Parts: sequence; C-alpha cells; structure tokens
Amino acid sequence: MLHNYLCDLLGIKYPIVQGGMAWLGTSELVAAVSAAGGLGTIGSGHAHPEWLKEQIRQVRELTDNPFAVNIMLMSPFLKDNLKVVLDEAVPVVTFGAGNPGNCIPALKEAGIKVIPVVSSVALAVRLDRQGVDTFVAEGMESGGHIGDTATFPLIPQIVDSVKSPVIAAGGVADGRGLAAALALGAQGVQMGTRFICSTECIAHIKFKEQIVQARDRSTVVTGVSTGHPVRCLMNRFTRHFAAMEKAGTPVEQLENLGRGSMYRGAIEGNVEDGSLMAGQVAGLIRDIKPVKDIIADIVTEAERVICAMNGSKYEECVR
Repeated sequence: MLHNYLCDLLGIKYPIVQGGMAWLGTSELVAAVSAAGGLGTIGSGHAHPEWLKEQIRQVRELTDNPFAVNIMLMSPFLKDNLKVVLDEAVPVVTFGAGNPGNCIPALKEAGIKVIPVVSSVALAVRLDRQGVDTFVAEGMESGGHIGDTATFPLIPQIVDSVKSPVIAAGGVADGRGLAAALALGAQGVQMGTRFICSTECIAHIKFKEQIVQARDRSTVVTGVSTGHPVRCLMNRFTRHFAAMEKAGTPVEQLENLGRGSMYRGAIEGNVEDGSLMAGQVAGLIRDIKPVKDIIADIVTEAERVICAMNGSKYEECVR
C-alpha cells in the first residue's frame, strides 16, 4: 500500500528515510535501516574523508540495499567528501546546512541521486530548476539545525511549488506521522530522533533514555543569534548557552562554546553539559528497540490509519 514513486526512485521498499545525523549515522544504523526497507544515511558531519570512505565500505559489507551519504555543506572537508562519494559511487547523496547548487552537476553526471534538505519554498524552487531528484522539506520541529517554518505549513507549500517529489521531515516518529505527511502531499518521511532510540544506533544509552523520558516541551532552540539555530533537549548546557546569547556574547565565543558539545552529549553520555540534538517528537518516543521493529510498526500503523480514513477495515484494505 505504501510503495510509491519515491520508493521506485530510490530503490527502497518503504518511503522512510533515516536522517543524516553527525556522529550517529554510522554503518550499524545505516545498514539496519536499509536492510529493513528504508533508506539509511551516513552522517558525514565534519568527519574526515577517510572515515567516510570506511563507513561506506562497512555499509556495503552489511547490506546490498541502497543507502545515502549526507554531506554537511559547512564541513571543512566538503570537497574531499564529495570526491569520496563520487569515487565510491554512492547511490544517493543528501545535503544539509546550505545551498548545494554548485555540487549538483558532478553528482548528476555520475548518476547519483541528489536530495537537498530545505526549509524554505524559495530554496526548493531554485534547486528544483537544477534537476534534483527529490527534496527533504524539514520543519522547525526537527532536531539539530532547523529553519523557521513548521512542518504542516511547509510541506504543502513546497509540494505545490516544485515538480520533484517531497520527503517530509520534522515531527514524525510513528505511522500517524507518515500518514499525515502523505496526506499533505509528501511522498515519504525522514526521521532522525526516532532512529536514535534504536538498538543499532551508537548513541550513548543515557542520551536515548533522555529522549524516552522527554515530554512535549522538553526541547529548546539555541543559536539563533549565530545564524544557525539548533533544537536540542533542554539541559544545563542549553540554559548556559541561552544565557550567553541573551547577554549579547559575540558569535565567535558562542561557536567555541558549542564546539565538541554534540560528541560529549551523544557519544560520551554527558547529558547535562553536552548537546542532545533531538526533535519535538521526542515526546512521542517511549521505547528503544531494533530498527526492523521500528519500521515494521510504523508501516503497519500508517496502513491502518489510511484504511480507517478510507472507511475500510485493515484486513480488507491491505489484501
């Protein structure tokens, strides 16, 4: 029931994409998502190209299914990592934190699918003209770097403005969210926070537990004054960062404060003095389980919701 054009385009079974999370989008998680029928994504972040090359090869040892690499446009290794994905013939590349326009021609020429992450209609329209394959339209409910428009108003506006299919991100963690995204005109969803709470994700157990314990108002946005707002779980680090922003601390000092904070929180498990990037949807997540179970549950729930909206019984609808 859920298999659609996006699935055919990316060579996946279900229209579910894993977000390209720095430090956490490693081969273990990526291969598990792809093997379960979604599109796993290596999060290159600011990582060295040799690390990226190793991760790509590890994914291929674990699964034959398609996967993606997320390229952070602010990375100091941008050009080197682009060369890696070209040399390794990665099937899909996603982009975050900027306009990847200059990177698109070489990737398209190599036959690589290109998926930029956008948070505005204007950027989506501009990149659609350059022939990208699909978009991730990311609402401000998302964890990590965000824009300033919420998912529900953003998705249909972008769908109405571009020819390429749209993947919705921000506020999705279950089958209801997937069904809602499809109703808004998206062809699929991207999820990050839900996949952090998987057994395959290398995030520290203390970080995962913080997400499971989160409620509807457990996240906060900091870094607005730097031009790169970030959504995280509230803790001592975010309160200190917010106080410094309010006091008018220069951007350079704020950026130095944030340097290394994600590793402290996500990998080392310092849940008070590290950055715990997570979306508002953390309030919906109540367990930690294998990726295959996460995806299976989401697919079944989405099918049940769609059947119910059509006034059909699930057993009859999915025949």
